Amino acid sequence: MAFFRGIFSLLVISLVVIAVLFVDFTYKTFSLRQRDVKSDAIVVLAGGRGRIEEGVRLYRENRARWLFLIGVDPAVRKGELFTERRGERSGEGVFLENVSRNTLENALYAREMIVRHNVSSIKLITSRYHMKRATLIFRQVLPKDIAIYPHPVDSKNLKEEWWSHGGSFRLLFSEFYKYCLFRLFFLFASSELRFSAGR
Repeated sequence: MAFFRGIFSLLVISLVVIAVLFVDFTYKTFSLRQRDVKSDAIVVLAGGRGRIEEGVRLYRENRARWLFLIGVDPAVRKGELFTERRGERSGEGVFLENVSRNTLENALYAREMIVRHNVSSIKLITSRYHMKRATLIFRQVLPKDIAIYPHPVDSKNLKEEWWSHGGSFRLLFSEFYKYCLFRLFFLFASSELRFSAGR
């Protein structure tokens, strides 16, 4: 019996720890705020509603020199995402990346563009629920001297009353799970994933 009580106690403690970590993750997710700072480049992780539109808006307002649209569908052309407007900033600083298909690949392909253009700071745009995982991955693969300013975009499928909205709860817990997996992954990941010297 003592063995089973020990197993049960361990299970209860594990569930409590997971619950506390999940609530902390959720609190920090909703605490993220857009910062009114300029950066060398705006990096948009395509795929979520409103992300590209927000990146284009900031670029048109001269909030950065470059706009990198990462993970764009190969069938989409630049003119479909950035329309030239007379009297407004041109799209010469807008670049599309259409090979990456997940967040880790997004970061690795974005790194190539960031290093090639000698970028020292980025404004990272993605959906709010995805921001903590995206920031974690980008911090791991980018050179350490590059500043990352998270710029979350809100979406209709994530409600602040997440505890009473099944879809929001599932979305947040899925992100929490993936975030924890990547924290573990980077403890043992090959150093090839990280930027090497020479910059």
